[in-house]
Amino acid sequence: MTAAPVIQVRDLNIAFTTPGGRLHAVRGVDLDVRAGQTLAVVGESGSGKSVTALAMLGEVRDPGTVESGTVTFHGRDVFAMSEAERAGLRGGKISMVFQDPMNSLDPVMKVGAQLEETLHAKRPDLDRQQVRDRALELMRVVGIPAPQRRYHDYPFAFSGGMRQRMMIALAMCGDPEVLVADEPTTALDVTVQAQILQVFARLNREFGTAVVLVTHNFGVVAEVCDEVAVMYAGRIVERARVPAVFTAARHPYTRALIESVPNMSSRLDRRLPVIDGGPPDPAHPAPGCAFRPRCPRAVGRCATDDPALETMGADGAEAACWNPAPAGEATSAAELLPRAIRPEHGDGAAVAAALDGTDLTRHHRVRARLFSRSGAGVVRAVDGVSVSVAPGETLGIVGESGCGKSSLARLLVRADEPTSGTVRAAGRDVTGLSGRRLGDFRRTVQMIFQDPQASLNPRRTVRQLIEEPMIVHGIEPDREARRKRCVELLDAVGLPADVLDRRPRQFSGGQLQRICIARALAVDPEVIICDEPVSALDVSLQAQVVNLLDELQAERGLAYVFISHDVSLVRYFSDRIAVMYLGTVVETGPAVPVVDAPLHPYTRSLIDSVPEPDAATAERRDERGPALTGDLPSPLDPPGGCRFHPRCPIGPQHREGRERCVTEAPVLRELGPGRAAACHFAEELLPDA
Repeated sequence: MTAAPVIQVRDLNIAFTTPGGRLHAVRGVDLDVRAGQTLAVVGESGSGKSVTALAMLGEVRDPGTVESGTVTFHGRDVFAMSEAERAGLRGGKISMVFQDPMNSLDPVMKVGAQLEETLHAKRPDLDRQQVRDRALELMRVVGIPAPQRRYHDYPFAFSGGMRQRMMIALAMCGDPEVLVADEPTTALDVTVQAQILQVFARLNREFGTAVVLVTHNFGVVAEVCDEVAVMYAGRIVERARVPAVFTAARHPYTRALIESVPNMSSRLDRRLPVIDGGPPDPAHPAPGCAFRPRCPRAVGRCATDDPALETMGADGAEAACWNPAPAGEATSAAELLPRAIRPEHGDGAAVAAALDGTDLTRHHRVRARLFSRSGAGVVRAVDGVSVSVAPGETLGIVGESGCGKSSLARLLVRADEPTSGTVRAAGRDVTGLSGRRLGDFRRTVQMIFQDPQASLNPRRTVRQLIEEPMIVHGIEPDREARRKRCVELLDAVGLPADVLDRRPRQFSGGQLQRICIARALAVDPEVIICDEPVSALDVSLQAQVVNLLDELQAERGLAYVFISHDVSLVRYFSDRIAVMYLGTVVETGPAVPVVDAPLHPYTRSLIDSVPEPDAATAERRDERGPALTGDLPSPLDPPGGCRFHPRCPIGPQHREGRERCVTEAPVLRELGPGRAAACHFAEELLPDA
């Protein structure tokens, strides 16, 4: 930490002028960014992380204003530079990688051409051949397979992980000294996330690039970061080294963020700890510590005096707290609350299934396109999947993006027609239903989607949104009875009755998801299919929504189909798990045994890719590589034999005598009580093997 910082941020204050008042987004922030190191900036949405990151590039524009403070690059004040100088700095010496690569890449321009265009702008000294060679080299550096072949592809032909790697390649065109990455792995699967994090580690190690990683994921912090700055309400409330932040965090907010995230060893009989309340209104800051209304350790002085960052302990960690938690203190009292007692649901076989699908397939025929190099074909989105969920049970479905999880959910809720197979509800075949009978079925099975903002009509009030399914299904014809029912549903999801006349834009993400849950409950369903219901939320809000779903299941005996790429969360929340790969189920069984002792190499690779938010992960990061390499093959042309064999760590490319994997598709077979896996060599992964 003795090297001079590449970027220094000192007493940075940024505000935004809005119709609601002056919003103080960043308040007195100090940061040092050093070459060859990764600094994490962590906090909930609205904490000021992204604004601080943009300020490092001099990107504070109307209605934002830098009220005071400096950002210096090698001692030069970025805000004192001319616009031309700042433009030369951005994308050159300092580059940024944004969260959504699909919105950042030009969809009608080949990826190679996009690299060439950026290189021409940043490296005018290179001739045409040198530009092409450098573009291919950058694609190799960030791990794009077969760069010569993929050079002429459009962004839509790339997976999410490959698009994010292309964004990093574009950011590296100017040979930057600092790479600012704003939530670069939030929307990615754990396997792809692991590969992207390895790219950042390589940039640190081989090129000395400084990385500023804006994130809310402490698992990512443990995996690649050297130092962490925790932000709340525009201020840095704790700054510490990694891994010490996991063993000796002093600020109650930092501890609460870490504890809110379920991990592979979370107790299943306890509720997830939550941070009660919400962040303060930046337009009307209260005196004293901003975290005081939500803090379990608040004392009298917190209400009047705003604490400054002070060094606490021999490790040099700093915290802004009047009553910091002692190092090594036990976890928060919230984790000691018992989990809601759910009804007995049997083993899923002895009890009639609330919902089940048998041999479901969903194939999409794709026509050949003009100028396309590929002809017509069939996308096998779901290919022979059988699943069931009993009353009061939670079935977790995990897998990478593109594996068919959401397509399966749409078949189960009858939003799509299966190509073949049957869907049954409480033993009744509902596959061929239409009209009123299909409407009756949809009363029993509801769906909660990933993005609550996109799920709700922004022009309607909360009352109209919750009333709509009642009107459609002829429930509560009396207007006043419907209003009373709306109030009851809002109370069930923890929202007050006075929000009935508000519109979606007036709510946080967590509140919007609660409204979506209330809307799903309006028709008294028996099954709710949850498609990534918390992946778009901050970790503290995730815990609140998961606890709410748990309580509703205990009270109402609901069955859940819970789709997620967060393996730790699925382990905590689910009774049974089905692991999907390229349209098929490759492993099923009780949640804890499947995660703790997987019987399929794909399941094991998924689990090994999960970065745990703890000190042990940080300490052994140099020993870890990506648990799973390569990208998910196209469902338009799946591999023959076992679909996982091209990426399998125990497959034919790693072991002799495995030709069977290439020629023969394995069947899902029972390997123990309630356990099944589709692998020719699954016995090798048995605990006593």
